[in-house]
Amino acid sequence: MTQFIELSHIIEDGMMTYTGLPGPVISDHLSREDSVSHYSEGTTFQIGKIEMVANTGTYIDAPFHRYPKGIDLSGLEMASIANLDGIVIRTAQGMRSIDKDVFESDHVAGKAVLIHTGWDRHWRSDAYFKNHPFLTRDASEYLKSCDAALVGIDSLNIDDTADGTRPAHSILLKANIPIVEHMCNLDVLPDQGFRFFAVPAPVKGMGSFPVRAFALID
Repeated sequence: MTQFIELSHIIEDGMMTYTGLPGPVISDHLSREDSVSHYSEGTTFQIGKIEMVANTGTYIDAPFHRYPKGIDLSGLEMASIANLDGIVIRTAQGMRSIDKDVFESDHVAGKAVLIHTGWDRHWRSDAYFKNHPFLTRDASEYLKSCDAALVGIDSLNIDDTADGTRPAHSILLKANIPIVEHMCNLDVLPDQGFRFFAVPAPVKGMGSFPVRAFALID
């Protein structure tokens, strides 16, 4: 039996994804009550409205997020974000700095490499924004050299937010390797043997956008 595993956080009005960025504002553009006058008796509709920054919830970064001439959301190839062979790399409890040795015993070429740190347990709490796990420069270089297809993490940021050079973003996105941040439920996935999907709306001129990330297990 085919099994779907949800890997995205639910987007809710006012929630905070990243310190300093505003939370989404979700409201009605047309409420059901106001729609009564537009349709036949007993027929109503709701048209919603959301105002949010692109980096909200579980989102994908395309190369344009980092590089002005990089591929934007509308230019991402479907094959780079959907139906990817997936692998979960599990880090030790309490590990902050994730180095290349964590990946060296696994075959990551052509795969969606999902880094399970367990940090999603802090989602919607103050602890989520402090001392989060991140990928080192050497680990990012290693994943690039091994031709990883996509890299995801269940943490605040794939980079150490204290490092303004953002090496993981810089290295992976320059190599056209999409990044998915703020994932969840990676503990439910098997280490291998699943397909991964993280598809954003194809918005031209934007480099990040929320996704419905999920895994498919046959």
